[in-house]
Amino acid sequence: MPSPSGPAQPGRAPACPPAPDRDADRRAPARRGYRAVFAVPEFRCVFAAHLLSSLGVVVCEIALSVLVFRLTGSPLLSALTFALGLLPYVLGGTLLSAVADWFPARRVLVLCDTLCALAAAAMVLPGVPVAVLLALRCVIAAIAPVFAGTRAGTLGEILGEGDPFVLGRSLIRIVNQGAQLAGFAAGGLLLTVVPPGAVLGVTAGTFACSALLLRLGTAARPARGAGRRGAPSSGGGGRVTGGRARGALLGASLAGTRRLLADRRIRALLLLGWVPPAVVVVPEALLVPYGDLLGAGTAGQGLLMCGMPIGAVVAETLAGSFLGPRARARLTFPMGVFAVLPSLGFAARPPLGWAVLLLVLTGTSISYNFGVDRWFAAAVPDELLGQAMTLMQAGRMTVMGLAMGLAGVAADHAPLPVVMPAAGVVGGVCVLAVIAEVRRTRARPGTGPRRAARARTAP
Repeated sequence: MPSPSGPAQPGRAPACPPAPDRDADRRAPARRGYRAVFAVPEFRCVFAAHLLSSLGVVVCEIALSVLVFRLTGSPLLSALTFALGLLPYVLGGTLLSAVADWFPARRVLVLCDTLCALAAAAMVLPGVPVAVLLALRCVIAAIAPVFAGTRAGTLGEILGEGDPFVLGRSLIRIVNQGAQLAGFAAGGLLLTVVPPGAVLGVTAGTFACSALLLRLGTAARPARGAGRRGAPSSGGGGRVTGGRARGALLGASLAGTRRLLADRRIRALLLLGWVPPAVVVVPEALLVPYGDLLGAGTAGQGLLMCGMPIGAVVAETLAGSFLGPRARARLTFPMGVFAVLPSLGFAARPPLGWAVLLLVLTGTSISYNFGVDRWFAAAVPDELLGQAMTLMQAGRMTVMGLAMGLAGVAADHAPLPVVMPAAGVVGGVCVLAVIAEVRRTRARPGTGPRRAARARTAP
């Protein structure tokens, strides 16, 4: 990876990158924060492409849900379109995770966007059975963790290590949260004037534009893990093909996952990336029944759904713009614990206004990810960074999906003002246990090239 002293120059990454500089944060240039990240032309293309594809995913979920409901009249099948956006993550994130490091990043990103565009375009075809529509939704969801992990890995090559990488990841999260707000609004407006099939056509267009931006706006770099045994070379010969290639890819994905999970430090940081979101998503999963409990109506439920994304975007933007790297890292543990606290307020059955405030406060806890990203990238070997980021994303989405399901089951057997704060109590205990484990696995000099370089900033 490039040195943290500046962004990578376009072209192929050097074979022997300079050693990381642990004092780079103190010698950073005057231009800091998001402005420095946006100054890199290649990142601007990645950002724009992610904005398009994120909007496409949100609009696709809405349009497909409406289309399935109109075809079947089944609320269950309509809701299943959202669930299928989470469940296949575990498959793509484990069985295909080595793709992020085996193949050149630009090729993987463009191919992922192209496959998603084709899947969305196939949904538009007349007479497509509902089962095929849901299967195509699964395809897009299975590709998502591979795309996210590959993009996260290549951010280090585009921006450099340390704070630029962390801020780049922050901007990706801001896009994710903002896309929820803009995507639901845009999708709702489009569906009032055009049929769901036409909206799905727009989705296919956003994926295609994203692929074009990544192809034309990012540099071709060799695969990070091309030198690993069994991986296809980045040159012209010695490639494995057919069944052997699929078997080697599957074996490498599982072997890499085992290698990552065998490291106690990486396991602890993975849990730190997974547990708080699993707790946060419980009140979010129950917003519709809670709004009904309050008699808030459609407009009130819309306000409730906007609470967390608004809090997340505001907190992430403020922290990235006005706090330095060390200050943001020091927020990690407090904000990880704070993530579970607002849900305790639902024990008092707050009215609409106070409920929205609790959700906004919950959303601000997303700022704990600054430290998680920094420590995780420092702990993972360079050649496994893309696979590690794929595993992080896949695990997070899977755990969130399971938490949503458990929340729904619990809400069928207990009142909402009991279920929501109970999740906060259980989550608080789990988060504290994970934080204790992260502290026990604190990186020390001599434990690896990345960890030694970052030992001073590790928690």
